[in-house]
Amino acid sequence: MNILEIKDLHKRFGSKEVLRGIHLEVPEHSIFGFIGANGAGKTTTMKAVLGLLQADKGDIFVNGEKVVCGQTKTNRHIGYLPDVPAFYDFMTAKEYLDFCGKIGGTDRETRRNRTEELLTLVGLSEEKHRIKGFSRGQKQRLGIAQALYNRPKLLICDEPTSALDPAGRKEILDILQSVCSETTVLFSTHILSDVERICTDVALLHQGEIAMSGKLHELQQKKAADTFRIQFSDGGELQVKEAELAGTIAALAEANRPIQTIQRQEASLEDLFLEVIQC
Repeated sequence: MNILEIKDLHKRFGSKEVLRGIHLEVPEHSIFGFIGANGAGKTTTMKAVLGLLQADKGDIFVNGEKVVCGQTKTNRHIGYLPDVPAFYDFMTAKEYLDFCGKIGGTDRETRRNRTEELLTLVGLSEEKHRIKGFSRGQKQRLGIAQALYNRPKLLICDEPTSALDPAGRKEILDILQSVCSETTVLFSTHILSDVERICTDVALLHQGEIAMSGKLHELQQKKAADTFRIQFSDGGELQVKEAELAGTIAALAEANRPIQTIQRQEASLEDLFLEVIQC
């Protein structure tokens, strides 16, 4: 089942056509990377999914229900983390999540249990400081907890790791990977290594169109790289270009270096991305 379906989505701002007939399917319980250069239309697409932006043409369905701009009925299925989440800085993380549950009409005992569960999930259960003193990474983790509070079927994250250091990025990616059994994760990013690390599916938006989409490993296999990995019986390995392969094998045989396997490397996501944008 697809938790999100976008069909022939168009959006123009003045003379600029930002979205030019997008078709996109996001499978349930996938971790879906939505990639593209700045200005490609990623944020415009997500705003349309959230019902915050009126498309010129096309349809969007979340959990089988049609999205209608200005009518947020389908948003009960969605948790959303913007690139810069905003909070009441005078609260603690625990107070803030309890407040989120309270305004949603959740009873006290359920609020207490859900708050504790989520703070443990995002690594903030022992944090007593006010949100004002949080690092960027802590705020992103709290933002994920807030977005997950009502157990959404679709978690949308807009550039969740873009301003974080490597340790902070790892924390966020680990959290997103850990929740895919309970929800579907759609996150936009331009950090291709993040997508390669955790995503099951990917779509590349280029000049307002989906230039490539599908299972990440299948897309990589369709375009084999021109690099081979030679693994030796002693555990060592060597990477060589295709043009150098025959000569390298001959030299290794002459040196009596036992070869265990020779494998063509899959194309990296960067290879696929550059192929699209340079066409």
